[in-house]
Amino acid sequence: MTRPVLPDTFLKAPFTHRGYHDISAGIPENSIAAFKAAIDAGYGIELDVQATKDADAMVFHDYDMKRLTGTQGPIQLCNLDEVCARPLLGNNEQIPTLSNVLDLVAGRVPLLIEIKDQHGAMGPVDGRLEHAVARALHGYVGPVALMSFNPHSVAVLAEAMPDIPRGITTENWLGEEEQLIPAARRAELVEIQDYDRVQACFISHQASDLHSPQVARLKALGANVLCWTIRNKAEETQARKVAQNVTFEGYAAALCPVER
Repeated sequence: MTRPVLPDTFLKAPFTHRGYHDISAGIPENSIAAFKAAIDAGYGIELDVQATKDADAMVFHDYDMKRLTGTQGPIQLCNLDEVCARPLLGNNEQIPTLSNVLDLVAGRVPLLIEIKDQHGAMGPVDGRLEHAVARALHGYVGPVALMSFNPHSVAVLAEAMPDIPRGITTENWLGEEEQLIPAARRAELVEIQDYDRVQACFISHQASDLHSPQVARLKALGANVLCWTIRNKAEETQARKVAQNVTFEGYAAALCPVER
């Protein structure tokens, strides 16, 4: 396993968090409309993928479809047809497949794809989603990088797509939802111990925790540092003291930030 290189384009235009969404304007997160808006504005796109029961890669953040479609049900327990039959709240778009989004973007802006944890507690995964992503990306021409909070998922990505830049999504693991993860596993994850094991070339770290010694250690060793999720210009200014690029939402990030 060799470590890929993160192209410079991932360190330039900021990344829209789940697309350049604005539900008040009829543009839901992780929707085709949000991705079109990001392309039109010249931003990169960060998006999430979940697996259906029949192992299709869907562009969707939550494990349950209630918040974004109004109808309850875990996406992993539904097949492709069932998922596509539940339109997104806000504009009635169909939940897009990863292939739908790749056809739309067609290499025009960089894509930062987060593979959502399919284990439930950041343990070993069966690889269905990772291999579905690999199938969708086969033959795609354009800048793409892959990441996950679950290092086991990143290891599968390294085997399935060794040439595509890969990273670990990282944080301090102190949030309320994070307490569902066993304490011992959280203690491992906060140390970012798997960075070299999976031959990652970047992390995307929680913006409010960029001061952590683990981030400083990896950056000193040459890791690229991205961050999530910035929600105003003041946060962006602060984050860029450490991070080389940001993922943002809720405001218009500067396309050409001032270099430090």
